[in-house]
Amino acid sequence: MAKFKVVTPAGTAYGATGANYEPEMEGLAPIDAEIVEIPNGTEDEFVKAARDADALYAKGRQITRRMIEGMERCKVITLGSVGVDSVDVAAATARGIPVTNVPDTFIEEVADHAMMLILATFRRLVVQDRMVREGRWKEGRPQLLQIPRLIGQTLGFIAFGHVARAVALRARPFGLRMMAYDPYIEELVMTPYGVEPASLHEVLQKSDIISMHAPATPEANRMLTAEHFRMMKPTALFINTGRGPTVDESSLIKALQEGWIAGAGLDVLEQEPPAPGNPLLTMDNVILTAHVASASARFDPVRRRRVGHEIALVLSGRWPRSCVNPSVLHKAGLYRWQPFSMERGPNS
Repeated sequence: MAKFKVVTPAGTAYGATGANYEPEMEGLAPIDAEIVEIPNGTEDEFVKAARDADALYAKGRQITRRMIEGMERCKVITLGSVGVDSVDVAAATARGIPVTNVPDTFIEEVADHAMMLILATFRRLVVQDRMVREGRWKEGRPQLLQIPRLIGQTLGFIAFGHVARAVALRARPFGLRMMAYDPYIEELVMTPYGVEPASLHEVLQKSDIISMHAPATPEANRMLTAEHFRMMKPTALFINTGRGPTVDESSLIKALQEGWIAGAGLDVLEQEPPAPGNPLLTMDNVILTAHVASASARFDPVRRRRVGHEIALVLSGRWPRSCVNPSVLHKAGLYRWQPFSMERGPNS
């Protein structure tokens, strides 16, 4: 019997299926921990199976307050994603349980995807492709003759975290003027990227392309409403590679249908996958991808390896590398983790 029990809901989540937990076990095997799949059923079934667990690998379902309170020995809840909206973080904090995520393993992929959506939406790529396939060759040029050059257009960011910064690096060579709204980021962080700090209203009113990067927090839930879409230029394009719930989707649909804005490129939606009757599925001025911006051959094993190491750090009494509720770390009796360096010892 292993020293530590790590439970995880059974089922598929980002490639981790069945007993195939080799990347996670790279960090867990040295501390004699095992991963045990438990029924992905009711809260009662979960609590019964997870009551004696030392850690929870949260993938594939919502983790509620009742479930967290039912885990009597849990020392850490770990997610293999940036977003932590599937876990009741407040409930975990009340129990003194650190909640860890993986905020930095797929920044480049998401930035690439956002830039792709910006370019494809601006140049009406999907419609242009359809025109050729449907024998409407002569219609392609007239459509693009109505669209300005990309150089000199204004790209506005809502939130300017790591992904937005990586997008700014990609956008700058295209000659885009850039501005960003983020009340949590200092101006000195933005200016080296060639990005002008601005209010939300300024970004909405002045941008030709708006790239949404706000996280799924209670404060950002349905952050953009009809009022905000009405502020945008009728020629504006809206790109979202962040989180679907940050946008009031019904307002976005109305804005697209009634011409408040010109188009959208969306990797995330409020409901995923979308209902078959969702109007976004039939709109020519919308490009959709299936919440895949982070996906690459590198993404999955690196993310999962990080999950195993984060759990191992906490179960070994050390701070994790990424924690969304760091106030609990001291209370949990953990000591600060420092990577070994050839130049400096671990305690220097």
